[in-house]
Amino acid sequence: MTEDPSQKLAAQLEALRRDYAARLPGEMATLQALGERLCGMQPDAADLDELHHRLHKLAGSGGTFGFAALSAAARALELQIKYWREVGPATIDAATRQAFSSALAAFCRNHLDLPLPASQSSAPARPSAVGTAQTSWNVWLIEDDELCGRDLSQQIESFNFSVRHFTRLADAEQAAQEACPDLLIADIVLDAKNDSTLALKTCPNLSSCGCPLIFITSHDDFASRVRAVRMGASAYSLKPLDIPRLIRRMTQLLEARQAPPERVLIVEDDLPLAEHYRLVLQAAGVEAHCLGKPEELIESIASLRPELILMDMHMPRYSGAELAGVVRQHDNWASLPIVYLSAETDLNQQVSAMRHGADDFLTKPISDAQLVATVRSRVERARVLEGLISLDSLTGLLKHSAIKEAAARMLARARRSGSPVTVVMLDIDHFKRVNDSYGHATGDVVISSLATLLRQRLRTSDVVGRYGGEEFLVVLPECTAEHARKLMDDILESFSRLHFSHAQAPFTCTLTAGLASSADHPALDSEGLIEAADRALYEGKHGGRNQVRVAAASVACH
Repeated sequence: MTEDPSQKLAAQLEALRRDYAARLPGEMATLQALGERLCGMQPDAADLDELHHRLHKLAGSGGTFGFAALSAAARALELQIKYWREVGPATIDAATRQAFSSALAAFCRNHLDLPLPASQSSAPARPSAVGTAQTSWNVWLIEDDELCGRDLSQQIESFNFSVRHFTRLADAEQAAQEACPDLLIADIVLDAKNDSTLALKTCPNLSSCGCPLIFITSHDDFASRVRAVRMGASAYSLKPLDIPRLIRRMTQLLEARQAPPERVLIVEDDLPLAEHYRLVLQAAGVEAHCLGKPEELIESIASLRPELILMDMHMPRYSGAELAGVVRQHDNWASLPIVYLSAETDLNQQVSAMRHGADDFLTKPISDAQLVATVRSRVERARVLEGLISLDSLTGLLKHSAIKEAAARMLARARRSGSPVTVVMLDIDHFKRVNDSYGHATGDVVISSLATLLRQRLRTSDVVGRYGGEEFLVVLPECTAEHARKLMDDILESFSRLHFSHAQAPFTCTLTAGLASSADHPALDSEGLIEAADRALYEGKHGGRNQVRVAAASVACH
């Protein structure tokens, strides 16, 4: 019988709590011994550093494992030691040392044999995914204007979405008893006098679907937009609709639900605490890795390529600010988000640390829910910013330079693993005629439609970008030329079946593709493979279009 993941997580977190509680007596004994030394001799900087480090760790970790009173008491003692470190050990008189030693001894006695508190883990569960890539998303459209709704449905379907049109909200609510859409588009009146969002609020079946909601409306006032936010709208589109922009937003919302797990690197010298964070994040669907040796930070970033670093601010040999400064020395990671996780409560210290390149500061102990929410929010914003930099605004695919970089990176990885990678150049046939006959806005619809089709038909491991104009570059790792040809044949056929229209004049388009595999061209770098695929593409163009051509294998020279 397969173990329930939530039960497994609970067992792992409970084991960490019990291990933490079991180690407390030893930690108290060490602290008491350090306190007793204060009475017999003038402490040096090393003694204060060790005391501060141990109390700081307890202040940050106790609450996480259920010992909130331990954290609070350790923090009070830590602040005293922190002050002594700032003014210098020589300024501490014998009476002050004696008083602190007594307070520390009382702290150790009070926390020497603590009962294990009841488990209070609030680790968020892994969110349910929409699923793997599918050939068509199910979209429901609520539009009371029959003609307008039919026209909008046809335009959305041109992008390979499946649309179900309702003229009444009540009909959609009834249909939601048996099925749910992947995305809901609603033409809702949002003025204060006739606020039919109230009607949407009273639709429990639709509300329970949990799918993204897009409002389409003619109202562009602030109050209407606020009401849309209160209804949980993910997007707000104004009439007359910019169809390519609407499709891009729909695709973004749907793909976000299939986004790969967030990648997080936890830099923390308290290994049990780091493991707790890792388990909580893993349960929430985050790919988290722990690093206990700061010296390996740069190598870990290069190999794991995290989207966020959670870093303790105080570690035995290095501060978080120093490590953040080292990260920022590398151009590739200048924008990598860094969030401090520390028991440091001094606002001046927090501000000073953040000047060295961090983006946020979370004070330990932090709840499991807050940890997950912070990670998701930060990574989501980082992905949005990365998209603005590297993604084409029309298609949402990688830009020219970004897709070329991806091709070089994936070819290098394929060469190391001994697996083939195939690059494909795609071009829309007679695209100039589309622009000349139907206008550039309709041409944008055709380009966006192909981009959407490619995202739907390719694997998550494949990479696709807009190479320029109506030309696209696809990189297929672990894919031979034969398999790539079959895939492209299927995509060409699917694209040829898409119907576009302009002023009620329907038309279709075709594609031509050229491909080259690293297995057939072992001596070529990524630039050479792209050029070989490009030559094959133009051979297909001159050979009649609407076909796939494979670049001839290179002949070895002796």
